[in-house]
Amino acid sequence: MTPLDLQRVKERWNEVLDKLESENRVAWLAFFDARLVNFDNNQLKLSFVDAEKLSGAHDYSYVRKDSHRAALEQAVREIFGVSIAIIVE
Repeated sequence: MTPLDLQRVKERWNEVLDKLESENRVAWLAFFDARLVNFDNNQLKLSFVDAEKLSGAHDYSYVRKDSHRAALEQAVREIFGVSIAIIVE
């Protein structure tokens, strides 16, 4: 099995988001516009800087709760078969 890296996560990120949406739409709303910036030591760092720059951008930061991050981590686990931690910039 190929080790998980940022490129592999990016290639299948839509699958992760689809899985998350089917399980928890509010969590999906909190993370659908994240930019994947780094993956190291089983920690995936997400950034929302680009989303905040857009005119009329939606601010979902208030719904990025621990339970929603856990739902995203679960979706990643189901797609890739490994446990990771989600870090939000």
